[in-house]
Amino acid sequence: MDSSDRTKQQAHDRALVEAVLAGDATAYRGLVERYQRRVYALIVGMVRDREEARDLTQEAFIKAYRNLDRFRLESSFYTWLYRIAMNLAIDHLRKHKKRRASEFDEGIASKGDDGELHHGHIANNPSKELERKQLSGRILDALDKLSPEHKRIILLREVEGLSYKEIADTLECAEGTVMSRLFYARKKLQQQLSDERA
Repeated sequence: MDSSDRTKQQAHDRALVEAVLAGDATAYRGLVERYQRRVYALIVGMVRDREEARDLTQEAFIKAYRNLDRFRLESSFYTWLYRIAMNLAIDHLRKHKKRRASEFDEGIASKGDDGELHHGHIANNPSKELERKQLSGRILDALDKLSPEHKRIILLREVEGLSYKEIADTLECAEGTVMSRLFYARKKLQQQLSDERA
């Protein structure tokens, strides 16, 4: 998505938020429909449990709705919502240190520009698909060994494809801090993957 599309999307989001704040509760549905798949993909990448991710996604939208009057209209609704979702996911992980392993959802890594999850990239070759699932599983296992902060920044950049500025807005820190954290998170992830191979 280029910057003009992003600007249009933010203006549309802002209009929906203003409508909700003016008393049109149904306008919130537009925001839910636009972002629910993306929020779910991010949360399932964090907690690795589809049912828990559904509950947390719903909780994120409820929390955002209840706190909509705190949203700064000049900000991006997208990054504000993701901050709420990531905080809920991290709180969930802290409460449930022992997480159940779940099968990797190939759709997490394949999203179109519209935020839709696409499954068409999975080849019909069973051995290739098995290889891909094994690699995906190794990557997710390595991600699980990272701190929540490192895991979050990897997911925001590599899965969600957010820019450094969007990540900085989401995490409420400087872009330089994002670059530094991302560098160390990638380094730790590479270390985890090489440790597994050894």
